[in-house]
Amino acid sequence: MSTTVSRTRGTRHWRTVDLVTAAVLGVAFGVVFWGWDVLYAAVSPVFTAVPFVQSVLAGVWLLPAVVGALVVRRPGAALFAELVAASVEALLGNQWATSVLISGAIQGLGVEIAVALFAWRRFGPGVAVLGGVLAAVLEGVYELFAYYAGEWTLPFQAVYVGCFVVSGAVVAGLGGWALVRALARTGALSAFAAGREHRG
Repeated sequence: MSTTVSRTRGTRHWRTVDLVTAAVLGVAFGVVFWGWDVLYAAVSPVFTAVPFVQSVLAGVWLLPAVVGALVVRRPGAALFAELVAASVEALLGNQWATSVLISGAIQGLGVEIAVALFAWRRFGPGVAVLGGVLAAVLEGVYELFAYYAGEWTLPFQAVYVGCFVVSGAVVAGLGGWALVRALARTGALSAFAAGREHRG
């Protein structure tokens, strides 16, 4: 992909279509979360001996923020999409109850930091990966304190965050960017710069 198509004119004002699309993405990912929560619980026994590497499955939960940011390209889009997804996940029921709202805010903030570093003007795969990485670092550290305080030594904690980062970079970053590209090619994102760039 050329540098040109990874840039867009910075626009801070939300349109109605921005709000609706971010909400729809959030709801869709919230339903995906529900299914992923079930799968995550089902495969947890596989990680009994090495629970600190299970975070390699966590990238899926970072996807709404990355996709929301890449599609809507407005300040707050990543945070909004991730919070909507977390709200749907909480309403449908999950093993972490309403604490998923805290995680949603943290994950969305991580991606917001990534796009803010480029003033909402670059939305290529590099920014997507950076967003996934920052969201993973923030969420991984939060979970060490929230769920695993005192359970692991520092090296195991580092492995946990490291696996989180790998998943965030690959699944949420590159995966999110590829998903936006695929959606754009269907014409579903024609109202957005992302749709015009990827179809061109």
